[in-house]
Amino acid sequence: MARPKVIIADEDANYIVPLQFKFVTDFFNKIDLEIITDRAYFDDYFSKPQNAEILIVSEELYDSFLQRHNIQNIFVMMEQYDEGGTGELNVNQIFKYTSIKEIFNEIIGKSAGALNVAAVEKKETQIILVTSAAGGVGKTTVAMGVAACLVQNYKRVLYIEAASLQSAQYMLENDTPISSPDIYTKLLNPSDSIYADIKHVIRKEVFSYIPPFKAAIMSVGLSKNIYMDIAVSAKKSGEYDYIVVDTDSVFDEFKADLLNVADKVIFVTKQNRMSVMAVNTLMSNIKFKNKISASTFICNDFDKNIENALISPECNLKYAVNEYIEHLPHYDQLNCSDFINYSGFQKLAYLFL
Repeated sequence: MARPKVIIADEDANYIVPLQFKFVTDFFNKIDLEIITDRAYFDDYFSKPQNAEILIVSEELYDSFLQRHNIQNIFVMMEQYDEGGTGELNVNQIFKYTSIKEIFNEIIGKSAGALNVAAVEKKETQIILVTSAAGGVGKTTVAMGVAACLVQNYKRVLYIEAASLQSAQYMLENDTPISSPDIYTKLLNPSDSIYADIKHVIRKEVFSYIPPFKAAIMSVGLSKNIYMDIAVSAKKSGEYDYIVVDTDSVFDEFKADLLNVADKVIFVTKQNRMSVMAVNTLMSNIKFKNKISASTFICNDFDKNIENALISPECNLKYAVNEYIEHLPHYDQLNCSDFINYSGFQKLAYLFL
């Protein structure tokens, strides 16, 4: 069977290179990739009938005559984004100066059928642990924000609130707890396939999620390790691209075990001295140095008009902040579907794509 054909046409060769590299890396030997950087060659090339699954073309080179060719998906790279697109059925408009990851994921998401993505080697599920050393820093907001934005980038995501006392349900439309006695029986004595045993109760709003328990975890007789058992079992199922585990600020044996099984870790702090130093202390007590070096540190709820302890020389930080997420007005009134509209969460999600 012929391989899908992808054409990238732009006179700016320097712009094309990273996008070309992304296609070669992810679809090596599975697509035919044609790169065109010369206008005269472009005009001559399309003077003859062409067949392709994808054409990615700059707005300078784009013309409606391209619609006459047998091209399943056309993506026009716009210098300025004009919401509403070109008005042509199979033409998609993309803002040229967003990140290459974002552009690539949008193209792949909209062209999955044409590219036969299912035949492409699947990447292993990643467990992303979201944690901190201080309460009230917005770990759940960050975890749900990342989960929602990963879904926005066509990824399959499972969210797990791994807390002793769950409270994330207020951000969900359906906050009904798990009531089935049969489920709690299976959770009390989990098998290696515990995810398969309980997957029928999983709900989906923006992302998939495990519904909350009917009471605090110790009140229903469960160990916190059940969260890790579910995450590991769900990872083995291969049904998700990412599993986002949202855990509390307690540093105990359970947290150490979670750090050990997580593929990626997001440490969340605020800019106040208490939370900054709490995360500093946590870094001093974590033995998994390889995880620290590969972790992402987030300052949530940032306000440039107040003191930022993260840049104070007195704090002698053992970590460097990778991203700042600005204060969200009325954040306590938001639900998970609102988070996809905030650039801070979008940028954070791109770090994992």
